[in-house]
Amino acid sequence: MLVDTHIHLDAAEFGGDRAAVLAAARAAGVGGFVVPAVDAAGFDRVAALSAANLDIAHAFGIHPLYVDHAELDDLGILEERLANGRAIAVGEIGLDFFVHDLDRARQELFFVAQLKLARRFGLPVILHVRRAVDDILKHLRRIEVPGGIAHAFNGSRQQADVFAALGFKLGFGGAMTFDGSRRIRSLAATLPLESIVLETDAPDIPPAWAQGGRNEPANIARFAQVLADLRAVPYPEIVAATSRNARAIFPALPPG
Repeated sequence: MLVDTHIHLDAAEFGGDRAAVLAAARAAGVGGFVVPAVDAAGFDRVAALSAANLDIAHAFGIHPLYVDHAELDDLGILEERLANGRAIAVGEIGLDFFVHDLDRARQELFFVAQLKLARRFGLPVILHVRRAVDDILKHLRRIEVPGGIAHAFNGSRQQADVFAALGFKLGFGGAMTFDGSRRIRSLAATLPLESIVLETDAPDIPPAWAQGGRNEPANIARFAQVLADLRAVPYPEIVAATSRNARAIFPALPPG
């Protein structure tokens, strides 16, 4: 079964039809969903989703785009929630240097603190790496964590190889479906298959066939076909490999 390694099912965009969205994804062959939080206010929402659905797992973290509105006390709340043993990862965390008016120092403070929590609790991390790959790798070399996923990866092949050497997988999704995304498509076609996982980031990053609309987890099946076409391998091989890769990173992912 396919695994969507990054989906924000708690988002308001799914408030009216979440059950139908999940049913469509399951019918398309998706057997696992990883839902990362983006702030402390969302911890209860993502935990409730996984408690109510055997095929949904959750992660707790504070997203770099939310740190300006976060309190330092939120790191203590995160520590308490990680201590209960139910989260399968720390995420979504990282750095975002694309948005220029964000406080970089505050982003790094929260990122480093959360990496240390991941190390302490022996959890993988789900990374947001937009325009900040080298800075993130600098911190990962210094603070060793049990691997994770570089979400929506759009770096160089050299950077991809460094992530792989550090025990990370690279997330590919909607951006890979655009003919103009040449670097992403080249990476998807040529990276070792054991380095790749599939994700939607739904409701964000819609694919080429849904531009301007809402991304949905059922699209993972079509992403798998795009990846199979790019690599000229059979679809079942992609399903098996990407699912195996996801479960290697997230050993606590529910069986699917």
